[in-house]
Amino acid sequence: MANILILGAGMMGSAMSVPARDNGNAVRIMGTPLDDLIIAHARETGRHLMMKRALPDGIRFETFGADALGDALDWAEMLICGVSSFGVDWFGESIVPRVPERLPVLSVTKGLIDNGDGTLTPFPRLWARHTDKRVSINAIGGPCTSYELAERRHSSVVFCGDDVDVLRRLKDALETDYYHISLSTDVEGVECAVALKNAFALAVTLAVGMTETTDGEGCDQAYNPQAALFAQCVREMSRVLALVNADQANLVYGAGDLYVTIYGGRTRMLGTLLGRGLSFDQAMKRLDGVTLESVVIARRVANAIRLSAERGEARLESFPLLMHVDALLSGTTGLEIPWKAIETEG
Repeated sequence: MANILILGAGMMGSAMSVPARDNGNAVRIMGTPLDDLIIAHARETGRHLMMKRALPDGIRFETFGADALGDALDWAEMLICGVSSFGVDWFGESIVPRVPERLPVLSVTKGLIDNGDGTLTPFPRLWARHTDKRVSINAIGGPCTSYELAERRHSSVVFCGDDVDVLRRLKDALETDYYHISLSTDVEGVECAVALKNAFALAVTLAVGMTETTDGEGCDQAYNPQAALFAQCVREMSRVLALVNADQANLVYGAGDLYVTIYGGRTRMLGTLLGRGLSFDQAMKRLDGVTLESVVIARRVANAIRLSAERGEARLESFPLLMHVDALLSGTTGLEIPWKAIETEG
């Protein structure tokens, strides 16, 4: 049994308490400064306010504070980072410098930083820059939604980090008969693959909204266009992995994550609304209050590829769907999918 501190009371971070408690670990969930309502609701009801599901018994729910954090870090034997991608800088600047070397970090947050020179950095590498200590910062990739994990449905993920022995310790603490964990030391490859799914899911779900425009909302799904776009997304994801010199074997994690993302959640809602012909601003008004990492990652990766193309390291023509999504988000192109651009020969 381990003492596990989950910092950030978002849906995925909180859902990690389910396998953690099922394995007999002691768990404390501490909200960020923005999570007070979620923590108060969980204390009162035992349920997660946004996920609308019960959390396991025996969890200690805590509001954020400097003294409380110090006590929790002293107590913890594992720190799960549950912040959203919009809390990445806060976690790096305010939390990582306080993490002792003995305490491994495991992040559920998926994303990449555009360095402004055509290169991309995964969050674990970004956070490592905020401390001189040898803190083990690891991450989770693969197809897994918070609400299904909370319901203990079979899920297969990958833990990535630099030290396989640390990864094995994390796996021992969290693996259950429904939460299946692979291990990888290719941090860049795994994190790049799973971050890309958010951007590319927007492309696939455009077809959902476009079908609803012609056949009406609630109509039968048109799977041919969705499948065609899915295949092109996997092709372009593979090309991004090549740009960052990642192992192509990691593509399976991105493809699996892409599959689960297009069938539900916030990114599907945005892609569907765009496919119905709404502008990005109109769609965002419909989704008021919803966090959309997909928009952030699409813009960051598209910008990195443009910079790489300027240096002759990439060809924009190799990423027609990603560039289309980026242009659609910025309002510089119409809705029509660039079907001819995804045709291949040879």
